[in-house]
Amino acid sequence: MSVSIQPCLWLKADASEAAAFYCSIFPNAEILQSNPFSVSLKLLERNFMILNGAQEEINPSISFFVQCNTAEEVNALWESLSPGGKVMMPLNTYPWSARYGWCSDRYGVNWQLMLHEKTSDSIFPGLMFIDQNNGKASEALEFYTGILPDAAVDFVSTYEKGEPDIEGNIKHARFTLAGRLFSCMESSAEFGFQFNHATSLVLTCDTQEEIDLLWHALSAEGSEGQCGWLKDKYGLSWQVVPASLGSLISDPIKGGAAMQRMLQMKKLVISELEQG
Repeated sequence: MSVSIQPCLWLKADASEAAAFYCSIFPNAEILQSNPFSVSLKLLERNFMILNGAQEEINPSISFFVQCNTAEEVNALWESLSPGGKVMMPLNTYPWSARYGWCSDRYGVNWQLMLHEKTSDSIFPGLMFIDQNNGKASEALEFYTGILPDAAVDFVSTYEKGEPDIEGNIKHARFTLAGRLFSCMESSAEFGFQFNHATSLVLTCDTQEEIDLLWHALSAEGSEGQCGWLKDKYGLSWQVVPASLGSLISDPIKGGAAMQRMLQMKKLVISELEQG
């Protein structure tokens, strides 16, 4: 199975403005593709998509870890990202990192910046399993790595007796999906937010067989949305799309009809999109 995965940020702000902001902060960042509705960009060798016109607010249920080689890099990113946002954990020294801070930026996107020896990815999403999802992180790791290709659980640390959460809850875990790094944690504290459409994961597939398989597996016990969107049983939002989607809807002759067909679909069907 040949599938790629990237985070998607659905903002109430203008996508082009936000993309330019991030490209001004991260080294060697670049805009890959842009249209009036969305921007694709690369930050630290990881592809992102940004959409504008969101109805929901981004919240800390999904944040982005950024691993830096030096404390100066951490400081510089903090000074660029934190103004106009909210500090979740102040920039300081913590047991897990000599320089770490968690903040949201002016668009509400959450960043966990840390001095850490870089792993396979310098930037990666972190998922919070909280409130009704508390206690389900281990199950979710098994669920996701059993569905996606090139996937594995790489590391799990759990709370021990006497530590400030339920014994056995996941304190921190790292795992790979479609060859890219992710992390997760869970907490029994009450936070008042959950996964929503404002941050989703986009799966780009080469074939209809891949779309069918991933759509049915991920939407089981969840819910199907329009235009290739779904929520899984934990409320995490996914988009399952064909690799040819961009060229189909941007075609000067057939693109308009392809777009209209897509708007009528839940699971995307390549043969129907190609009819134009």
